[in-house]
Amino acid sequence: MPNRPDGEYWSNSLDEVLKKLQTGADGISSEEAAARFVQFGPNELHRRPRRAFLLQLFTRFRNPLVVLLLAAGSVSAMTGDAASAVIIAIILSLSVLLDTTQEYRAAEATEKLSQSVAVKASVMRDGHSAEIPLRELVPGDVVLLSAGDVVPGDARIIEARDFFVDQSLLTGESYPVEKQTGDAPKAGGPGEAVNGIFMGSAVVSGTARAVLCCTGPRTALGDIAESLIARPPPTAFDRGTRQFGMLIMHLTLLLVLFVVLVNIVLHRPLLESFVFAVALAVGLTPELLPMVVTVTLARGALRMARKRVVTKHLQAIQNLGSMNVLCTDKTGTLTEAHIRLERHLDVFGHDSDEVLKLAFLNSYFETGLRSPLDTAILEHGEIDIEGWRKVDEVPFDFERRRVSVLLDDGRKRRLIVKGAPEEILRLCAEYESGEHATKPLDAEVRERIQSLFEALGADGFRVLGVAWRGEAADRSHVLVKDESGLVFSGFCAFFDPPKAEAAQVLSSMAGAGITVKIVTGDNERVTRYVCRKLGLEVQGLLTGADLQALDERALQARINNVNIFCRVTPAQKHRIILALKRRGHTVGYLGDGINDASCLH
Repeated sequence: MPNRPDGEYWSNSLDEVLKKLQTGADGISSEEAAARFVQFGPNELHRRPRRAFLLQLFTRFRNPLVVLLLAAGSVSAMTGDAASAVIIAIILSLSVLLDTTQEYRAAEATEKLSQSVAVKASVMRDGHSAEIPLRELVPGDVVLLSAGDVVPGDARIIEARDFFVDQSLLTGESYPVEKQTGDAPKAGGPGEAVNGIFMGSAVVSGTARAVLCCTGPRTALGDIAESLIARPPPTAFDRGTRQFGMLIMHLTLLLVLFVVLVNIVLHRPLLESFVFAVALAVGLTPELLPMVVTVTLARGALRMARKRVVTKHLQAIQNLGSMNVLCTDKTGTLTEAHIRLERHLDVFGHDSDEVLKLAFLNSYFETGLRSPLDTAILEHGEIDIEGWRKVDEVPFDFERRRVSVLLDDGRKRRLIVKGAPEEILRLCAEYESGEHATKPLDAEVRERIQSLFEALGADGFRVLGVAWRGEAADRSHVLVKDESGLVFSGFCAFFDPPKAEAAQVLSSMAGAGITVKIVTGDNERVTRYVCRKLGLEVQGLLTGADLQALDERALQARINNVNIFCRVTPAQKHRIILALKRRGHTVGYLGDGINDASCLH
């Protein structure tokens, strides 16, 4: 039975996986599920336990300055100086209460924000479908998934139809990923397991049946949560305030002892000497310092709150100001996280309105699976489709990797085909050489088109090929075999563009002495292209596979000279931040896929 996610669930044959999980295609019985629930526990991620308010309040008294003020206040009360004792008590109470209340409320707000996941899943139990709470799912359960569902655990695909998932939580990829049956390579992360789905991924389209291999903390996401559950190490601000407090405490104790010793040598009354020493200690102690620090940080947190930023720890405000390295995600942080049609090119690499029009007509009239790429094409509302009507369609499927629509504009009929460039190009016999003109697609032109396709891919574009064929006016049906002898029109190139203000922000940070490092799950080509668009020079690049091969000392030796990290998992993001911190940097993290344990050090 599974303990941790590993490659054998994706690389072994499905029969071997089902045998190891002791299950079948119709799942397990209720009795077996109950036994496995006892064995594996609930399907929940381990979370850092939330401390009670009073416990959080008491931990504030570990600060050396607070301890010193408590001691001074207590001695003042015992010696009859009630006014000093009351003043110290009020200042300490306000400081500690304000600090604790701010963090407690922030934790409550974060807790509410995290309650946005589905609570039930459709599962095969006792040979039929049933709605089961997510926490009760166990390894061996067969789950039924469709568009809009959240994957409840790490699972192996048994059967799938037009099945796409968004697994950006693990990989950072902005495009939906196709999942299907079969075996995956023995080496590789979640991105390479085309037959595996992972906890926390969202189903974008299609349907699937999958057997759960790992649940709860044994999933890939649970492994990440385990690495982040520990309390973060003290920040530079924490260490600085503690060191200052210890310095004040040591100086005060030394001066008090010195005064008492001198008065004893001079044969002064011991009680008066002690009272004088206590008064000196109270005078040396900066009573208002904890209050001033807390109020200053709280005001910063309130300013952040007005910008819709929840500050969970007040010390993060000071760290934000002293940060000298910012690690930022790419998708949705530097980019818009919205796929857009950037270019529509003919075979010569020139912008072509005809290519855009053909792609728009195809996407507008298709009735099958509509991908985010179709949505991006249809955003070009300036295309006039008046007069066009659909006659027939061959829907998209994952074997052909294309969709064809037969259209009529009242004068002529045209078959428009859109899909994977290599598939479209294979079916073409001619190409558009100009307006309403075509020429045979010889080897030289085919090579030029292939080079254009590869250049677009190198720049990080997702590419679709567009082709067409004229049809007889009485043609009323179209079949797969009719997708041949096409005229190649050109390419549609899609991209997740950088945010308009991102380049200016990065430039401002560089001017302020802050080094920016991009840490993303996306691939190298896309990341390099985004860096060029943002004016960010690539000084060094490491991939997730490179990080896996480096031990901690080797990573720390190289990390200062690398500013791009690609194909990394959230656990590796955490490792990068800790390595930077060990090199003495104050590090900020901007993005998703990682929790507050590493957000700001």
